[in-house]
Amino acid sequence: MSSFQKPDHDELAGTEQPFVTHLMELRDRLLRAVIAIAVCFGVLTLYPGPGQLYDLLAAPLIAHLPAGTKLIATNVIAPFFVPLKITLLAGFMLALPVVLYQAWAFVAPGLYSHEKRLVLPLVVSSTLLFFSGVAFCYFFVFGQVFKFIQSFAPKSITAAPDIEAYLGFVMNMFIAFGAAFEVPVIVVVLARMGIVPVEKLREWRGYFIVVAFIVAAVITPPDIVSQLALAIPMCLLYELGLFAATYFVRHTKAPEDQPER
Repeated sequence: MSSFQKPDHDELAGTEQPFVTHLMELRDRLLRAVIAIAVCFGVLTLYPGPGQLYDLLAAPLIAHLPAGTKLIATNVIAPFFVPLKITLLAGFMLALPVVLYQAWAFVAPGLYSHEKRLVLPLVVSSTLLFFSGVAFCYFFVFGQVFKFIQSFAPKSITAAPDIEAYLGFVMNMFIAFGAAFEVPVIVVVLARMGIVPVEKLREWRGYFIVVAFIVAAVITPPDIVSQLALAIPMCLLYELGLFAATYFVRHTKAPEDQPER
């Protein structure tokens, strides 16, 4: 009878639960994540508002267009839906720490105590690294890319980018730089899970540099500044990942006697 009793609620406790209970827990975690995103979306809709958020997102491009040039909308409903999409994206990013915490709290009961010491730092660091990649792209890379593109535009052409096309470009660049800045997390996970030893990762340093420049050439616009702006941070972050992996592997080892969950 005790096996059917609901365990005391503890987000980090390692209690064994029936399959249905796991599904209910997953539902609750997803609901909390969705509520967090909805709350952030609602707040951003009220202030600063979808229009202001899109103006902020378009600022790096507008700064390099001829004076008085504005973006255009070729779709009738684009002026309404595109700013809302931007607001939803901003709401998701604002709620990302809550979303990642819910994911961590869901898997935490199934981890051993020495494994839990690894998960929380990785959740925090992956969030900060993703935000760092997006910020680096917005404040530095966009300015260099748009300056390069406009320098090659003939004087007979008036640039008037479409807002939906610009949104797609921004999304791709944000995802690319945000994911690229996750290199240290990937290195730590590979080393800690025993998939690839740290020593082998050090030996592969030269191969990773080549891969980093290939990736940068593929996913960034065809200018040397933006390609170096992605490849060089990836190489530096790989070194940071090697240092962090050595620390985590040493400090998150399982004890001689297997601990209870």
